[in-house]
Amino acid sequence: MVNITKVIFTKTLDKPFGKNTSLAKGNLADEMANLKNQNGKDILVYGGAGFVSSLIAGGHIDEFYFLVIPVMINKGMRIFDLLDQRQKLSLISATPYECGVTVLRYQLNKH
Repeated sequence: MVNITKVIFTKTLDKPFGKNTSLAKGNLADEMANLKNQNGKDILVYGGAGFVSSLIAGGHIDEFYFLVIPVMINKGMRIFDLLDQRQKLSLISATPYECGVTVLRYQLNKH
């Protein structure tokens, strides 16, 4: 991950930290359009429920990778509670691993 270009979406940081890191502090739609217009392939997103829900609502996510970890929890924010409408997905692949984790890859069905 050290050599991969990273962009941190933030409203609080003033300067980036780490190698190959920059900050995106503007409007989410504008910043995503800027990233998509750059050379390169895929954009991988890690973030909290509010951030990811904003990306989904703005139409910025094409594929989802869900890691199904065989543990039941009873607390935490559910990422899709913040969506204002139903989103339909199509399964691309399901990959189980010996440790019990299964990675589900879905494509977002565009309306």
